[in-house]
Amino acid sequence: MLVRFLIVATTLLLSCVVHADEPVDLTDPYKMVQQVADNTFKRITRDQALIEVDKEHLRVIVQQELLPYIDYKYASYRVLGSYIQRVRNIQDKEEKAQAVEHIKQFIDVFKNYLVATYAGVFTQYTNQKVEFSPARDFEDDQIAIVKTKIVEPGKPDIRIDFKVRRDSNNEWRAYDMMAEGISLLDAKQTELHGILRQQGIEHVIGLLDKKSRLPVQFRGDDGSN
Repeated sequence: MLVRFLIVATTLLLSCVVHADEPVDLTDPYKMVQQVADNTFKRITRDQALIEVDKEHLRVIVQQELLPYIDYKYASYRVLGSYIQRVRNIQDKEEKAQAVEHIKQFIDVFKNYLVATYAGVFTQYTNQKVEFSPARDFEDDQIAIVKTKIVEPGKPDIRIDFKVRRDSNNEWRAYDMMAEGISLLDAKQTELHGILRQQGIEHVIGLLDKKSRLPVQFRGDDGSN
């Protein structure tokens, strides 16, 4: 399920073209999403020769074009869910310090996991038409949803909504996406919840770290190529 979400969302991000070479406007969630999409699309096109020689170059593109506009720390907290509250309630100082260190490690490997996953999905990119819904007033909001749909002849429209969050610096960054109303982060949280409860966060960290270090290639929902 997670991979399918990433496929359609990545297709969306790479299919929209706006004005070239404009600085990304982090004060407007709607402009931010469209500008990041445009910059990523242009980079993929410009670096196509490098990608054909070495797909690992896709990691560089993700790190430079997408990662600065993804609030992966907040996304990590959302995936960990109730585990964060359990850590806050730990009374023993040494135990709490160790648990906080594990959370920091999780954030780092989750970031790398996202980079690797998006890089793999980019190998499946095909160009489709994307339509953005009109921007809405967001002046008093902390969370905004950028609604889009992917339109391809002969196939049903795919609705993708990007959830973006305003930080303390009044800048907007994406932290989640919803495919047909289903949250990517909720799906990932469900996937890891049982493992986290039964085998602990260190095991989850090792699992994500191992996946993030695999060679860049597309993997289906069963982990196969």
